[in-house]
Amino acid sequence: MSVAPNKVKVIVITGASSGIGRALAELYAKSGVVLCLTGQNEQRLKEISDICSAKGARVISGLIDVTDAKAMEEWLLDIDDKHAVDIIIANAGISAGTNGNTSEDPEQVKRVFGVNLYGVLNTISPLQNRMIERQSGSIVIMSSLAGYRGWPGAPAYCGSKAAVKIYGESLRNVLSKSNVYVNVVCPGFVKSRMTDANEFKMPFLMDTDKAARIIAKGIENNKGRIAFPAMTTFIAWFFMVLPDFMSHYLLSNSPSKS
Repeated sequence: MSVAPNKVKVIVITGASSGIGRALAELYAKSGVVLCLTGQNEQRLKEISDICSAKGARVISGLIDVTDAKAMEEWLLDIDDKHAVDIIIANAGISAGTNGNTSEDPEQVKRVFGVNLYGVLNTISPLQNRMIERQSGSIVIMSSLAGYRGWPGAPAYCGSKAAVKIYGESLRNVLSKSNVYVNVVCPGFVKSRMTDANEFKMPFLMDTDKAARIIAKGIENNKGRIAFPAMTTFIAWFFMVLPDFMSHYLLSNSPSKS
């Protein structure tokens, strides 16, 4: 079993200024907990930091871009020197699509992979060996049900989320020998600033607070893959296991992501 929420002392959450990251920060905030929060919007990061402080948590915030490997490493190592980190939640991510065009801008592709893939690696790599030495800790990687298969209209987003999903699942097997746990989170549509940009109907859209509770429970129970909601998970799995030509045909008229 991984570290239960009532025993957790130090938690790192990237992308904590909005969406799932913000909801997780609020959920874990209480007396005795040290919350280490990053974000890129100063006002929103201060808002969630103040909320968590009011709930009794000690908050260490950093206005850091997760694609800046050096800044992330320095920040994380400094925190760990003073407070051994129990859980790292690599949540920061961005969404983008073709917006109805026939191709995705190359610079946009680089930016999406930069945040969603390399941002995750920059978050978990600095403390991974320290957790192995301590023989404890949980690494939580935010993927998506979009990582189950390449969906039309969002090539870079799907590709980046697939990359961290497979990486996390493989890493879980490796680190389990060191008593370090890896949990891969694959949400469907969750209400956030990211999904607010979508102009199409999102089936089984979930509230962020509910999503945070599901994730926290999955971490507590050391669930390897935390995928939800159930029906959206089944749909994603179904299209993944279908023969490619059938999935391609059935998804050919899917709406494009903004």
